[in-house]
Amino acid sequence: MKKFIDEVYFTVKAGDGGKGVISFERAKYKPRGKPDGGDGGRGGNVVLKVNPNLSELSHLIHLNQVVAESGKPGGSNNKKGKDGKSVYIEIPPGCIIKDKDKNKILGELLKPDEELIIAYGGKGGHGNAFFKSPTNRAPYIAQPGKKGQIRNIIIELKLLADIGLIGAPNAGKSTLLKNLTEAHPKIADYPFTTISPNLGIFYDSKGTHYSIADIPGLIEGASKNKGLGIQFLKHIERTKLLALIVDITEENFERTINSIFNEIKNYDPAILHKKIIIVGNKIDLLTKEKTKKIMYNNYPVIYISALKKINLDKLKEKFIEKLNE
Repeated sequence: MKKFIDEVYFTVKAGDGGKGVISFERAKYKPRGKPDGGDGGRGGNVVLKVNPNLSELSHLIHLNQVVAESGKPGGSNNKKGKDGKSVYIEIPPGCIIKDKDKNKILGELLKPDEELIIAYGGKGGHGNAFFKSPTNRAPYIAQPGKKGQIRNIIIELKLLADIGLIGAPNAGKSTLLKNLTEAHPKIADYPFTTISPNLGIFYDSKGTHYSIADIPGLIEGASKNKGLGIQFLKHIERTKLLALIVDITEENFERTINSIFNEIKNYDPAILHKKIIIVGNKIDLLTKEKTKKIMYNNYPVIYISALKKINLDKLKEKFIEKLNE
């Protein structure tokens, strides 16, 4: 199975500025005319750009260093050197970019085609034409270009999804995602089938799309790095709505719900202020009388069978209703 990569780090170096040149006009009977040395070109930047078709960072895992092109030297006849080409690095939406050495956040990219310059190219040096003055008509001086910026950066992805499916392993999240959308997650009857987030999309009657992320199973102690640990807890931070999928055939499913809420609270209590729906799965294995008795605090509870596709349209309607409140 392809490993889900949600964090990478590498070095970026912007291009150096081109040097200015020393040059004098050459013409017959003018062995040394006026200064005409041009400025150097600016170095290229290193730029991050959002590609909405990407969902993780595996394409960047082997990068060690990214270097932009340096500016070209100036020329005679006041010709400015050509600017260096910038380098563009594509990333998925939902990334936080950090300066590793300064432990500082440089920015956050969320929208398609959004850009962030993470290393600026050096300015080109001035040629001797720039230094001409009434008191110095023939300057014999030019500047080297300035060095491009160098940074060690960390790119951290936190998934952007309208709905996050959370729950214990084998609660039926992958089956639900598959039958609500056209995603094809791995499904089997053993713990931790899902070891990386899966994404899918469904549409309402007006053609509006809603994205769903199936977050890998949470177990007791996840906030302390047990099981899959906190590796994927961060991916629920940006979801607008959480759907807690619970297997209601369990004898003590309330304990499972409490345990998951407790792990989220230990990780970040603010997450519990999000919109949350309890989804009781596997009602096809219970009698109607028993299903009616199942409740949980004041959270909305919807009963479905992900496998048999029972009440999935009703669940979609509830998702849309909560998202548009």
